[in-house]
Amino acid sequence: MTAQPAYDGRDEAPTTVIPRIAPVGEPAGNAKPHTMEVRGVHKTFGSFKVLQGLDLQFADDAITTVLGPSGTGKSVLIKHLVGLLEPDAGEVMVFGQDIWKLSEDERYDIRKRMGVLFQDGALFGSMNIFDNTAFPLRKHTDKSEEEIREIVMARCTEVGLERSLHKFPNEVSGGMRKRAGFARAMVLNPDIVFFDEPDSGLDPVRTSLLNDLILQMHAEHGGTYLLVTHDIRTARKVSDYVGLIWKGKVVHYGEAEEAFNSPDPFVRQFLAGDSAGPLGMD
Repeated sequence: MTAQPAYDGRDEAPTTVIPRIAPVGEPAGNAKPHTMEVRGVHKTFGSFKVLQGLDLQFADDAITTVLGPSGTGKSVLIKHLVGLLEPDAGEVMVFGQDIWKLSEDERYDIRKRMGVLFQDGALFGSMNIFDNTAFPLRKHTDKSEEEIREIVMARCTEVGLERSLHKFPNEVSGGMRKRAGFARAMVLNPDIVFFDEPDSGLDPVRTSLLNDLILQMHAEHGGTYLLVTHDIRTARKVSDYVGLIWKGKVVHYGEAEEAFNSPDPFVRQFLAGDSAGPLGMD
């Protein structure tokens, strides 16, 4: 990938054009449509410009971590890709289609091919772990209860919750709620899985264990994973690719090793967590 020009310290995000890259082993010239891509996406809330022409092409069957300071549009990006937020301008491409040129029913069908792990698992408080995990299967399929139980047991066993299926969300730890949310995200065998700050609220040991689980599940099931986090250790451990967003634009995107060895002052400062550099408190 072409090296990124150094950030010059001005109060605007660098205007570097981020090269679009194909996954390793895929010819860039004749690349098939990527599972996910955003092209020139803008989003404004009132007077606050959140996304300002964001371009990002996600590598297929890989784990991409998106990082950036608070308020730069990371979670807003996920909401666009899931089809919950419509861009003011630009294209949101999923499975080769601009999802905002589709009908609501067509977007609904696309969402069935996605799984989402929210910050605290987003479990239903009135359901135990088994019923929380089974919910997408009961909602979106016509599988029998016997088939549903088999799938739920398999996913919950993978995340280490096979002995806690009878418990309710308020009876388990935060780490267990996240694992239950992960199991639920996987029951429909999604092609895409989103993680919105999955390590939020976890201590370093449980964060590391959750990262191991993400890697294990991806190795077993494959798919295109997009993970949003502030935790540099998480990004370093799980990422195949790293994207760095600042002020609504992508300022770096590439393979994880390249990102963590980048000479760019902004990228180096953020990924190292240094106080000295172009990124300040503003």
